[in-house]
Amino acid sequence: MKHQLKTGLGFGSTSGIITTLGLMVGLHSGTHSRSVVISGILMIAIADSFSDAMGIHVSEESENTHTEKELWEATIYTFLSKLITPLLFIVPLLLFELSTAIIVSVIMGLSLLGFFSIYIAREQKKKIWRVVFEHLAVALIVVAITHYVGDWLSNKFV
Repeated sequence: MKHQLKTGLGFGSTSGIITTLGLMVGLHSGTHSRSVVISGILMIAIADSFSDAMGIHVSEESENTHTEKELWEATIYTFLSKLITPLLFIVPLLLFELSTAIIVSVIMGLSLLGFFSIYIAREQKKKIWRVVFEHLAVALIVVAITHYVGDWLSNKFV
């Protein structure tokens, strides 16, 4: 797999999963509103995909080792993966009751992150359990923190 594709998909999908799960869980805890959660996902898909694509572009550009074509390939792959990944999480919200959809989304997101982590560990010849644990731990910390922040905010301001 090309460096630009790996960079874009790796960063975009991982960031997309963790950011979307945190947003979903936090908004659900704070509002218990399907429309707010779906709106949040749509907004993060748009804003974060542009923001992170530009971040990858500048980061790769600052290395001063990539051609213009390579820079734009990494930028586009990041943009597309950051745009598409959050949109996947809308599907459970359309199929299930809100609380169930959140649980399904967390399981789906952690599974996707786990599979991607296994791929990375195998490619880098690292211990699979260690890479998977590291990535899932970060995602679970984000989910837990955003859940409690959402709860706190709903009790503080509502």
